[in-house]
Amino acid sequence: MLMGELSNRSGVPIATITYYLREELLFPGVGTAATCAHYGEAHIRRLGLIGALLAIGDFPLAAIRRILAAVDDETVPPHQMLGTVPLAPGPGISGPAEEPDWLAARDEVTALVRRQGWRVLARSPARDLLISALVALRRFQVPPTAPGLDDYAQALAGLAAAEVAGLAAPASAGHEERSAAAEAAVAGMVLYERVIIALRRLAQEDAAARRFGAAGS
Repeated sequence: MLMGELSNRSGVPIATITYYLREELLFPGVGTAATCAHYGEAHIRRLGLIGALLAIGDFPLAAIRRILAAVDDETVPPHQMLGTVPLAPGPGISGPAEEPDWLAARDEVTALVRRQGWRVLARSPARDLLISALVALRRFQVPPTAPGLDDYAQALAGLAAAEVAGLAAPASAGHEERSAAAEAAVAGMVLYERVIIALRRLAQEDAAARRFGAAGS
């Protein structure tokens, strides 16, 4: 398909597609003339992934470029690709990593990972996010909830196993099949993270309404 059809099918304006090509977020089409190229289904998938990371994941373009580089690098194993995907930006807690609060939170997360037997990267962005969240809980003196970290971890471990079960591409898969599987894995990781957050908040709203007698709709 030509760029006009690619734009129509993907819903992405031609000017935006051209920008993605110039910034190397989107790989080039197959050139048929000096100013003409043909594009395929892989381009539609890639545009969909970029759109999801921008609109739902709220990632900056620099982070999207790193994600796509990991997706396209066939030497990166699936667990490392997912483990190094940066998390969506949000209100974090910053400070010297050697402060007592940070050291205590880091030790708590390390102990949790060991208790759960999780095989995760030492510098996984998720580790840093959890450490930052625990520091914030301490500094803002938020009282602990009834479920502990291990309860949350165990509940999510089963869900994560089910999510990952169908992600791996066959060992004999070609480049396009592997790329499609990697794109689906990243998109699912980012988008279903929002689904989990939304469902948890809906469930909390319902639980509060039932406990305190508020009427729902």
